[in-house]
Amino acid sequence: MKSYSESYKEAGVDITAGYKAVELMKSHIARTMTGGVVSDIGGFGGLFELDITNIRKPVLVSGTDGVGTKLKLAFILDKHDTVGIDCVAMCVNDIICCGAKPLFFLDYIACGKNVPERIAAIVSGVAEGCVQAGCALIGGETAEMPGFYPVDEYDLAGYSTGVVDKDKILNNKTIKEGDIIIALPSSGVHSNGFSLVRKVFDVEKADITRPCDELGGKSIGETLLTPTRIYVKSMLSLFDEVTVKAVSHITGGGFYENIPRSIPKGYSAKIEKKGVRVLPIFQLLEKTGKIDNRDMFNTFNMGVGMSVVVDRNDADRAVEILKKNGEDAYIIGEVVRSDEGVILC
Repeated sequence: MKSYSESYKEAGVDITAGYKAVELMKSHIARTMTGGVVSDIGGFGGLFELDITNIRKPVLVSGTDGVGTKLKLAFILDKHDTVGIDCVAMCVNDIICCGAKPLFFLDYIACGKNVPERIAAIVSGVAEGCVQAGCALIGGETAEMPGFYPVDEYDLAGYSTGVVDKDKILNNKTIKEGDIIIALPSSGVHSNGFSLVRKVFDVEKADITRPCDELGGKSIGETLLTPTRIYVKSMLSLFDEVTVKAVSHITGGGFYENIPRSIPKGYSAKIEKKGVRVLPIFQLLEKTGKIDNRDMFNTFNMGVGMSVVVDRNDADRAVEILKKNGEDAYIIGEVVRSDEGVILC
């Protein structure tokens, strides 16, 4: 007998919609399967066999995050197939900062009404993010919560686990004055600062679908919904060839909060502000919202999604490796003796 409850449906939860959503998302999940996966979707837990070949002291590294109020843009534009990439990116980009390789990912979707096609679109984005990160989507949960979420809205969060050899965990204690800081460009605003973004552009009321000259003809909505760049594969390639001392994922809090997290006390990141390749969307945000420039660098990534610290003698080679792996990397500063954290000059 098939599972079905008329009473539950009358209360606002259609369990058959959940079954349909699972069927629709299976083809997307299949794209992410890696050699370690030993379970199928639908069980009570996702199983993953850890391959520790060439890893002497395996250390698991975990990260969890959500997409935040960027989801409001997806609701307004009725486009749901990219926010899953953001969800994966926010987790795996954190994991890579420890030097770890992401292994698997799980998502959690809570919605007011389970529309199978919309849920499948969300998961298609999650799967694409997993493919970009080289990890497997081994499970998840979709919770239909009528009366808690509006029928056309949802929340999306995720969790990822990676592994790194204990001897290869990035060690910022080796940082010294004169080390070079390299920037990896972002794809846009990524998934942070959207409460301010939404206020500045009044996204709930303004026409954010109109082409904008300042954005090269793209609309504000399209530009803001650009998914977060995933740096995993390029960074893993860099780790294989160069000694990386520290990595920072530039998220909420911008330069001032995130870069100091990877630099030991007594040292600061001295960054040439004019050398930062600020994206047009940030220039438009600053101009439209009349936002103080320091606040911009203390809220947004400003076009730098990740920063990497290497020895001065390794800097040119590191940039070359990153470029070969698809990152238009460039040098933005150096480490100096100071307690200021970040010095923008």
